[in-house]
Amino acid sequence: MYTVSIQELRKAIPTIGVELTPIIQSEPGCGKTSLLNMIEKDLGDTYDYVYVDCPVMDMSDIAMTIPNHTTKSLENYVGSIFKLDSTKPKVILLDEFMKAPKMLQVIFTRLMLERCVGDRKLPEGSIVFGTSNNQSDGVGDTMLAHAGNRVCIMEMAKPTADEWLPWATENMVHPLIRAWVHMFPRALHSYRNEGDGDENPYIFNPKNPQLSYCSPRSLAKASVIMDSRETLGVNATLCALSGTIGASASADMSALMTSEKEIPMYDQILKNPEGIALPESISAQLMTMFMLVDKIQSHDECDSVMKFINRIKADEMQAVFFSMMAKNERTFAFASQNKSITKWMLDNQMMVTDLNG
Repeated sequence: MYTVSIQELRKAIPTIGVELTPIIQSEPGCGKTSLLNMIEKDLGDTYDYVYVDCPVMDMSDIAMTIPNHTTKSLENYVGSIFKLDSTKPKVILLDEFMKAPKMLQVIFTRLMLERCVGDRKLPEGSIVFGTSNNQSDGVGDTMLAHAGNRVCIMEMAKPTADEWLPWATENMVHPLIRAWVHMFPRALHSYRNEGDGDENPYIFNPKNPQLSYCSPRSLAKASVIMDSRETLGVNATLCALSGTIGASASADMSALMTSEKEIPMYDQILKNPEGIALPESISAQLMTMFMLVDKIQSHDECDSVMKFINRIKADEMQAVFFSMMAKNERTFAFASQNKSITKWMLDNQMMVTDLNG
């Protein structure tokens, strides 16, 4: 079975989506819906962007027939969700298309094939794509056979920990969660991988249904719990984590919280990068790496941080810091122009090659 990454889809959908409708399938919580925002970021305001939450739509949300007493005929009025009062081409996401009622799937078929909503044609150059879960996930996704033959069904690969962490860094997911994912990459494995079925306690598995489990989505949502844990208290924090990412992940993450007291303050690192005490545990070092990437705001700060980083003997920790700096849009300018990082790249060419794939 061929699979495609979310970054490949980001390019593929605008490329083929004018004439052919891609339907993107993946496991729950892998980021399919975020493709609309990614495409908007790439294409800008040339298009109108339309999100259609298919399972909750009704016929009246799409179009209605209204009597025209002058002509004694029925006219088709299209729902405002499609923004057809604007002449811009559209990028339309039919989210969870395979969970839509069968009658709506029939209505959407004309949109996917002819780029029409009711009797109204979309502006030239409009792009239509859909998302859904894998049918093997057992969460109610079905599609009429004749409709499936008219679209392009593509399976999106579940992001690995290495692929998710740069996104999580760019979107300021709590450092403790990122450190935990780095230490427990199995949390983003797939139940279809050999050895990750019944043996992996963290992930979605249709054979052992549970409402709370680790996914790219739920791990990101757990960030607000970590940000609020002082207000929540220990018990409520662990209960909220368990109800968001599952009991196994919550228990493991609670052990990691005890390492936080080792993390040095960012201001103190800037003031005394070569003298401040280094965190001793691996978990605290990892959290420090992610915290530093979040906090750096200037080239001068980057110079001070690199003096601190160079004191950490573990190459893996330096590699985590460098990788996140290089893959984060906000910090890339610091990474590419900082002499210390440039020297590190030259001294660790093989590691840099591995990081860049």
